[in-house]
Parts: sequence; C-alpha cells; structure tokens
Amino acid sequence: MLFAHDTEIALAAATALVNTAADGEERLPDPPALAAFLDAWGFTGSRVGDAAELAAVHRLRTVLAGIWDADEDGVVAVVNRLLRDGSALPQLVRHDGWGYHVHATEPTASVADRMGVEAAMAVADVVRAGALDRLRRCSARGCDDALVDLTRNASRRFCDSTCANREHVAAYRARRATG
Repeated sequence: MLFAHDTEIALAAATALVNTAADGEERLPDPPALAAFLDAWGFTGSRVGDAAELAAVHRLRTVLAGIWDADEDGVVAVVNRLLRDGSALPQLVRHDGWGYHVHATEPTASVADRMGVEAAMAVADVVRAGALDRLRRCSARGCDDALVDLTRNASRRFCDSTCANREHVAAYRARRATG
C-alpha cells in the first residue's frame, strides 16, 4: 500500500468524481445519481438530496479536476482552499467496520464540504510524499480522464481496462501491419 487505506479510497473517490463529467457526458445528472455515487464510495454523514446539493458537488468536481492539471503550488492552493472552506478539523474516528481513520469535518457538514475536505486531505498526503506525478491523465488516444496511480512502480497509464485494452489492441495491430 502506497498511502494509508483511507487516503487511497479518498483519492479514488475524488478521481471517480472528476470523471463523472468526462467526455462531455454528465454522469451525475440528478440527486438520485449523486446518492448512488455517495453510497458506492461509502460517504457517511448528512445528506439533503436536492438540486442545490448536486450543484455544490458539481462545483466541487470542477475544482478537483483542476488538481490534475496544476503544478505543485496550484495543487497546494486548491487543497488549502478546500480545507479552509470546509472548516477542516481532523480527528480519528472508527465506524462501519473500518479501523481508525481521519474525518476532518462534522457529520452535519454539507456533502460537498465533506467530499472536498476528504479529497484535500488525501491530496495533501500526495503532496507531502512528493508524489504528485501519481495524479495524471489517461494516456489513451481520445481519453482525458483523470487517474490516480497507486501501483508500486508508478506504471499505470490508463484510466480503466477499456482504454488499456483499446490501446494494446491498436499497438498489436500496428505491429502486425508493419511486421
């Protein structure tokens, strides 16, 4: 494991959130889709389930997406803003079968604040480890999805197996055509 378990989950969830708007397709179109996303990623705490909450998460998604394209100082500025705006107050908690891990907001904080602070805390660990190169964009032609590389040797190039398979097949066909 490269980072603490909760850090890796938060990085993966932030990446998944950024990718809900990839390729011009809205994958969080309504409050039920947001609820399903929150459930899938195990977000706890209060939820309103309305259009305003969804809009706040959409705004957060735009802010988080900027992390993948910023230099270190830009990433730090986003992290600090998210922590400040979310009134972060880190504390160790244990629930739902998880061992102790860090929560940095009150359970009553808005979904967008909780998601933003959780992502900011995880990205802060990445910055502190000098591992911002682990946050990158997919190398597949025609795909600009965000990815977080949690492999030991930092070798992940594609956002998912679909992109990886498509690129590998294209490379195979190109080799066969010239060989």
